[in-house]
Amino acid sequence: MSDYVVIARWVTRAGEEDAVARALAEIVPLARAEPGMLGYQVHRDPGDPRVFTLYERYRSESDYQAHLDSEHMQRLGFGDAVPRLESREREFLVPWEPA
Repeated sequence: MSDYVVIARWVTRAGEEDAVARALAEIVPLARAEPGMLGYQVHRDPGDPRVFTLYERYRSESDYQAHLDSEHMQRLGFGDAVPRLESREREFLVPWEPA
């Protein structure tokens, strides 16, 4: 497989958007330095600052799992940002080529 894409949409609880933004600011450079990472970009909804969309590209699904298991994701993602969310949705995508 050439890459594994995750699109995550995080909606913070009211008043938690700045804390989540700070956690993401720490996560981004650490995630981009991971060996299996091809791209990690965070977007913010200009009409609703509580909404963050993360576009993540990995070499493989196992590289994505290594990202989730990393110290920085355990500490900053699951230990800080995720508990501040109202909702968290993820889509998982793999390349498709017509037959």
